[in-house]
Order: sequence, then structure tokens, then C-alpha cells
Amino acid sequence: MGAVGEGGQPATGAKSAFDAHHPPVRELMDKCVHCGFCLPVCPTYVLWHEEMDSPRGRIYLMRMALDGAATLNDKWVGHLDACLGCMACMTACPSGVDYGKLIEATRAQIERNYPRSVAERAYRQMIFSTFTVPARLRAFLLPLKFYQKSGIQALARRTGVLNLLPKKLRSMESLLPRLEKGEAIAEVTGAKGTQRHRVGMLTGCVQSVFFPQVNAATARVLAAEGCEVITPKDQSCCGALLVHAGEEERAQELARRTIDAFERANVETIIVNAAGCGSTMKEYGYLLRDDPKYATRARVFSAKCRDVSEFLAALEPRAPRNPIAMRVAYHDSCHLQHAQGVRSQPRALLSRIPQIDIVEIPDAAVCCGSAGIYNLVQPEAATELGDRKAQNVLGLKPDVVASGNPGCLLQLRTALERAGKRIPVLHTVELLDASIRGASPRMN
Repeated sequence: MGAVGEGGQPATGAKSAFDAHHPPVRELMDKCVHCGFCLPVCPTYVLWHEEMDSPRGRIYLMRMALDGAATLNDKWVGHLDACLGCMACMTACPSGVDYGKLIEATRAQIERNYPRSVAERAYRQMIFSTFTVPARLRAFLLPLKFYQKSGIQALARRTGVLNLLPKKLRSMESLLPRLEKGEAIAEVTGAKGTQRHRVGMLTGCVQSVFFPQVNAATARVLAAEGCEVITPKDQSCCGALLVHAGEEERAQELARRTIDAFERANVETIIVNAAGCGSTMKEYGYLLRDDPKYATRARVFSAKCRDVSEFLAALEPRAPRNPIAMRVAYHDSCHLQHAQGVRSQPRALLSRIPQIDIVEIPDAAVCCGSAGIYNLVQPEAATELGDRKAQNVLGLKPDVVASGNPGCLLQLRTALERAGKRIPVLHTVELLDASIRGASPRMN
């Protein structure tokens, strides 16, 4: 097959199914040697054993579209939509195929060139316009708390009335966390003792509304370890959900706003406690590579970004740790272990807690089914993967499950409850915070 000419068209002269704006790069596709190392870790291949629902199969579909041998029809798009974008294939790949760049470029092409149904477009826009704007999410808190605390939720679930809703709305309802009173975070949290670092903290969208206790724990732990923590009040959504779903232009605008906010904060390091956000922010340099005003600034910004576990693991501990005598199953978020390559650090942090027993979940490389908005737009596959992960967790009989991403916390908690178990699912930093404070971990 010939190389792509200017405008993204194949050199053969056939009309590409992709437009000229950043089609998936042939050179990245050509690195794939179809060895099959990716197959055992690809969630959809594990579920269905369908070649076109594997990474190498999807790369083949991308190449066909690039060369004008396939169109962006329902079947073609269905195989690409089914991908979780978990990047497990990248960890497994011996040839170094950057599948992340391929799938994100392809999804941007789909959103520009494939006519989704009116209902599907409306549903996706509802997700993006709500979940990327914390103020809108907070507007739902009061009615959602009433729904939970009044007993209406329990009644609706017990009677099966929720089965009257479309599958996607049922999935959204099932993922709703137990809503508690939030913890406010000051714009500046002073370091305990001698200040070692001045860091900024991303509060996130879903994290700030549904898991404010995680942000509060993050600020306390950083402060206890000698960091002044700046939490810019004018920060926006980082754009991760949009990047992963192919909404490139809107993601770029949010990236620019995020860069502006943290530049004004004048911090050495930007701490992220949501793995999906962190993986995107570390790639701002690539996302904004064509922007003459932001390209260099984006690269500088990305170089400052660190997952909270990554940052703390590299910092000599200062705060004493108190014992937590619990069996903890640690779940690797895909965008932490695969996209960011952060795997040993969370375990290292947890292992510093006296009396803690860390156990490994089987098939740790396979996604739990959260994957950004995947469990909202592909609920059947997400449920299968969540149930599979829950069974692997239950076999370990843990007291607590720990992870580093809000989507994973929601997905795991829901899957465990579906299996009839209410095992607490906490962010890694919550256990560290409890140990430093000498408190019992939150168990609701």
C-alpha cells in the first residue's frame, strides 16, 4: 500500500474515507506486525474473540479506510466504537505501536465524517455538556441526594421500574455513587513544616463533584509531605473525555484554558489524581502541536504533570504512617498503568503503610470497563467487563479495593454491588491520608 499524500489521501489515487485533518498516520500503522501479543489483554477480544475487535484488526480497518477500501459505515464504526481505548495493547506490543494516537485520530475522523443518529448525537452531547462542566454536575446534586436519601432509588431498583428506561440511562443510574457532604478545599493549602515544593492540583470534573473527599485527601497528604498546594479556582475541565471520544476541537479549547489557569498559578509541578485526566494532560504537547500560540507552552505544561502516586513515590516520606491492618486489592487504572506507565508507584506508596496487606488482582492488564464514557455509551460490554473484574476481586476476599481513577471507582463499586457485595472502593490517596492522620479509612 502506498504512502499517504498531502491532505491524507492515499498515494494510489483512491479516495480516502478520512478527511485531510490529521488522519491516522500510516507509519504508526505499519509498525504493527500482527504478532498477536495484544490479543490476551484487549478487553473486547477477550470477550468476543473477533479479529476486527482486536487492536490489530482495528488497525487493519483504519488502513482500509485510509486507502479508500472501506467507508465509515455502521459496521466499520461499530468496531472502532467498541474499543475502550485502554492502551493495554501498547504495553503488550513488542513493536512499539502507538495505538493511542491511532485510535484518537480515527475517532476524531468518525465524529467529523460519520452521521450518527439524532438520538446518539443528543445522548453524547448531553454527556459532554454535563460531565465536563462541574457547575452543571453540581446542579444535579440536590435532586440526586433526594433521590437516594428519600428511598426512591431503593424502591425503583427493588421494583424493577428502572427496566423501563433505555439501557444507557439504566447504566448511568447504576453508576451513581452514594452522595455525601463534600469537603471544601482552600485555594492555597500551606505546607506542614518546611516547604519542599509548590504544586498545583487539578480538581477534575467528576472527581470534584462525586469524589470531593479524594481531592481533600490529596491536598492533605501533599501538605503533610511539605508541599504548598495551589488549587486554581479558575481551572476548567482538562478535556480528557472529549479527546478519548474524538471531540478534538472542544478538547483543544479546554486544554488551552487549563494551561492558562496553571500558568497563572506559577507552580513547579501539576498534580493529577485522576488517571484519565493525567494521561491526556501529559499529551497536551501533541494535542496542541499545530497551535502557534500554545504548542511550546503545552509541551512545558505537560512536562510538569505528575500523577499523585508518581509524585509522592519519588518524594522522601516525611509524615509518619500509622498502621492500617487491612487486606487491600489494588486495581490498576488503564490510563495509569498503560497510558502513563505508572504501575509500581501506587504499590510502593501503599507498602509504606504498616500492617497493610496488598494483593494483586488476576488479569490486572484487562480493563474494568469504565474507560472514560465507555460504560455510558457501550453499557453491555462495560457490564461484562465489570462483572469479570468483580469476580477476580471477590476471589481475593479483600477488605478494601484501591485504585487511582474516579471512573474505575464508580465501575468497580457498581460491579461489586451487582455481585451482592459492598466492599469499599477507595482512591489510593485516601488510604495514605488515613494512615498519615491515624484515622480509619472511609468504609461507605
